[in-house]
Amino acid sequence: MTNTPADRNTGKLPLSAVFITLNAASQLEAALQSVQFCDDLVVVDSGSTDGTLELAARYGARVFQQEWIGFGPQKQHAVQLAKFDWVLCLDADEQISQPLQVEIEALFAQQSPTAQGYDMPRCNYFLGRYLRHGEGYPDFSRRLFNRQHASWSADLVHEKIEIKAGAVFERLRGDIIHDSAETLNSYLAKQNRYTSIQAEALAQRGKWPGVAKLVLSPMVRFVKFYVFRQGFRDGWAGFVHISIGCFNSFMKYAKTRELMIRNRNK
Repeated sequence: MTNTPADRNTGKLPLSAVFITLNAASQLEAALQSVQFCDDLVVVDSGSTDGTLELAARYGARVFQQEWIGFGPQKQHAVQLAKFDWVLCLDADEQISQPLQVEIEALFAQQSPTAQGYDMPRCNYFLGRYLRHGEGYPDFSRRLFNRQHASWSADLVHEKIEIKAGAVFERLRGDIIHDSAETLNSYLAKQNRYTSIQAEALAQRGKWPGVAKLVLSPMVRFVKFYVFRQGFRDGWAGFVHISIGCFNSFMKYAKTRELMIRNRNK
């Protein structure tokens, strides 16, 4: 589809805001409110029972059902259902800040954005505060792109945008607000699932991690984010956030070794 300037009657942009959801009713409303400047809202749900579907429909979203197939494939499926080639991909607990909305609107003020996609900083809420340093910020995220020039990877977790040859991506300054309502317990449980999925992928590729990898990876990560990226300036929350990231790095490789040893002994 050819993108055109914002409709003079609605004032909305020829842009599809795309979400994947599962029981996200407690967070999705703020996300949908933040993208009302988009002319198309797409929600791909994997079995919600908490009113997510009704909430999305109330905000004018086109709602689709899709069994869970992994983060990357699920998001790419949602992108393919978009009305416009230009898509803005958000999680249910994320919102577009007002400064970022202004920037995006400026991109579409003429015929079309000059680049094929854009990265934007993400401001993460963790343990009662918004992180502004370390691993938690700017946390640049590639979320706005033309699907003719980019797509989500097939990774089941820690998915990323893969761009086609010649595509140009630029950076915006406004923040995505990641307003997660997770408890520390639920955050740790999610990280445990993620490291298990990552370990399975590494083991399938035969990526045997040596002891040096297990020991040095967390240490280098801590120095990088806590010292050089000044994570200490985010206080207790910053310390915990970076410490969990370092532990995840260790556990990913430890789980990989466990899987490969188990497979070898079968």
